Amino acid sequence: MTQTTCHLSISVDGFVAGPDQDRDNPVGVGGLKLHEWHWHAGEPGHEMDAGPRDELMKRRGAYIMGRNMFGPIRGPWEEDWRGWWGPEPPYHAPVFVLTHHAHNPIEMEGGTTFYFITDGFDSALERAKAAAGRRDVDIAGGASTVRQALAAGAIDELVLDVVPVLLGAGERLFDAVNDPGLEPVEVIHSPHATHIRYRVGR
Repeated sequence: MTQTTCHLSISVDGFVAGPDQDRDNPVGVGGLKLHEWHWHAGEPGHEMDAGPRDELMKRRGAYIMGRNMFGPIRGPWEEDWRGWWGPEPPYHAPVFVLTHHAHNPIEMEGGTTFYFITDGFDSALERAKAAAGRRDVDIAGGASTVRQALAAGAIDELVLDVVPVLLGAGERLFDAVNDPGLEPVEVIHSPHATHIRYRVGR
């Protein structure tokens, strides 16, 4: 059955990105610490992280992300920014980017095309589901986009990789979010992160 999923790394104090996001700090100051677990997954001492890493990287039928996740540019488009990921992003599927500023689609190598959606989350979700067919849709982030998805009741499954660091500031995931009804259905422990799979809307 097609599902809408979300898989994020998060600090113990609830941040999915650190403060001061810019071109030099795509996930904010200190934010890269949240992702070290999957860079080393499968290596000695990181064996328990391999399964969650594979789940994170599993191909979906379509993705939704916010403009801040797509790049550091704010306001009107003023340069030919094509994402953080180089000529072949890891998505290999349509990616729908929420923005207030229209932009023509950007086709990348490997099957990724970025589409820029200016009429809100519900429109992006409708288009992503149509593009995905019977495959899953993933809410890639960042925090604001995930909050919109939770408010819309759109997420069926949420996976949080809780990393034992404190960021202290940045983009907090659950600010002003009503309790979505999280039911833990799987927990995998490693020295580097605790991977928790939740069913949403119990």
